[in-house]
Amino acid sequence: MPIDAEARKQNRTLPTPKVLELLKASHAGLFNLSEVVGKWVWIAFRETPAPELRQILAQLGFHWNRERQAWQHPCGAFRLRGYQDPHEKYASYFPADSRAA
Repeated sequence: MPIDAEARKQNRTLPTPKVLELLKASHAGLFNLSEVVGKWVWIAFRETPAPELRQILAQLGFHWNRERQAWQHPCGAFRLRGYQDPHEKYASYFPADSRAA
């Protein structure tokens, strides 16, 4: 199924909590892998994910970052690329590990 480019563009502007809700609703496994870094949501896989998962991620507004080896969602917080690891600058957590998840 082709990606709806307009919906994808809209999804990229969603705030972090809404992105996490969409992840949880569309594929709980993806939610369980998600990490919030600053305001962004990252998802890293040990192996290349199935095409269906990549399709879901792309439709939700994620993009692949080859340098960081993670699917990333800007959650409306678009930034120019930095050279330091964002983990050094921003707090991070795994939403699936919190009791509120």
